[in-house]
Amino acid sequence: MRFMMLMIPLGYEAAPPDVQLDPERVAAMMRYNEALKDAGVLITLDGLHPPSMGARVSFATGEPVVTDGPFTEAKEVLGGYWMIEVASRAEAIAWAKKCPASANEIIEIRQVQEMSDFPPDVQEAAAGFGDLKR
Repeated sequence: MRFMMLMIPLGYEAAPPDVQLDPERVAAMMRYNEALKDAGVLITLDGLHPPSMGARVSFATGEPVVTDGPFTEAKEVLGGYWMIEVASRAEAIAWAKKCPASANEIIEIRQVQEMSDFPPDVQEAAAGFGDLKR
């Protein structure tokens, strides 16, 4: 089973484009990342620049509308993610609990949808989906 663990750093929604990282926290997170890799569960991971450097495209009017960050209405934003492959939701939770997160960080765990999760008509409509991935 694949799970995405989403890092939600509270306050990151207002971080400036040149936000500075604490080298000690980065080192602690790297040890955690290495543990995921050494256990053979890590598929990929990345950190994200703050929302002040991003953009959102909304479609409420039927036409795309671009809003540059930061996004004043945002209460929680993503700071990064890990994609892991483990045997169960409980194992994904156990890995998230080992993360050296600070008091202002939350990890949301979401199972990745697999084609086998869907009925045949949806699988047929999504034919070729696997070919889109690199």
